Amino acid sequence: MQASSNSPSNVATKASTKGSNAKRTAQSRDLSSTDRVVHVVEQLAETMNIAINEIREINENAKLLSLNARIEAARAGSSGAAFGVVAQEMQSLSNNTAVVADDMANKTRNSINELVEIIGGSVRGERLADIALNSIDLIDRNLYERTCDVRWWATDSSVVDALQNPSQEAFDFVSKRLGVILNAYTVYHDLVLCNSKGKIVANGRPLQFNSVGRDEAKSPWFAKAIATRSGDEFAFQSAHYSPLAKDQSVLIYSSSVRRNGGASEPVLGALGVVFNWEALSTAVLTNASIDAAEAKRTLRFITDRDFQVLASSKPMPVDFRLPVEHLGSILSESKGHCVVKIDGKDACVAHALSPGFESYATGWRSFLIQELS
Repeated sequence: MQASSNSPSNVATKASTKGSNAKRTAQSRDLSSTDRVVHVVEQLAETMNIAINEIREINENAKLLSLNARIEAARAGSSGAAFGVVAQEMQSLSNNTAVVADDMANKTRNSINELVEIIGGSVRGERLADIALNSIDLIDRNLYERTCDVRWWATDSSVVDALQNPSQEAFDFVSKRLGVILNAYTVYHDLVLCNSKGKIVANGRPLQFNSVGRDEAKSPWFAKAIATRSGDEFAFQSAHYSPLAKDQSVLIYSSSVRRNGGASEPVLGALGVVFNWEALSTAVLTNASIDAAEAKRTLRFITDRDFQVLASSKPMPVDFRLPVEHLGSILSESKGHCVVKIDGKDACVAHALSPGFESYATGWRSFLIQELS
């Protein structure tokens, strides 16, 4: 996003990003430390297993020696009776040692598993949940600016005049005006202006997007904008591939355009801002919160309220829906994590619900799914 450095959109993005950079570095460092601790614990578990196996091997040799001693004692008759008693005690001792070794192995493995789960699940999960919250918070803050932009520009005199006094000259003028705005706000693919019937009469990038004349009457962004009660409200169409941007992934924010630019005046049409969703989602999902090694085994999602995937760190089918039935109670929390089996492997699933910014909240969720090493 390289718009005018003082534009509201960029100021908000820079402010929120700057405040997060130090946290992200610490997050990455903490997560790497957690992995090292898990690795040390697993090495300890392996060392314990080797030691217990050696005890078992020694014990098996002792059992064999005891058996041979008992055989020799039996051959010696009454003179070997005392030796037979010692051999019997050696057998009992070996049996007891075997029981202790097996018990130690089970308890050690259970303790190690619990410790790995605490460190690799709880500690890692908290860290991943914080990253998820940071991601969705950044999206909320950025998209809040879109709601401000569209309501502001819908009152621009050139926008109002083009619909209040329609003419080709007015349409050409507003198209140029929208183009000037786009040059300062490169987070948008285009700005489109519709009359009250949903026909696009002007757009800011006519050479790039041939939108004039398109009928948008049935598009959610237009229908919702026309239905708003005042110019202080905005409408929204969630992530989709739009012909208004040559089928690129977009969000569209819209606002009614009203006579004389008054919030309570009659509706003349609607202004839609076609936001570059792919650019924002890619930036958020690939930020520096986790290192490259972890990124390879971490899947990151943004979903809407119905868990429809809006963006993913890895290519997914358009109609893919995140399976949430096994995530339990964490979805009732604003932020949480759990360890579950996915494709037969342990994975930490962390999520955070949109916290909102100012008066705006997407209601979306950020998910991270990371395989436990």
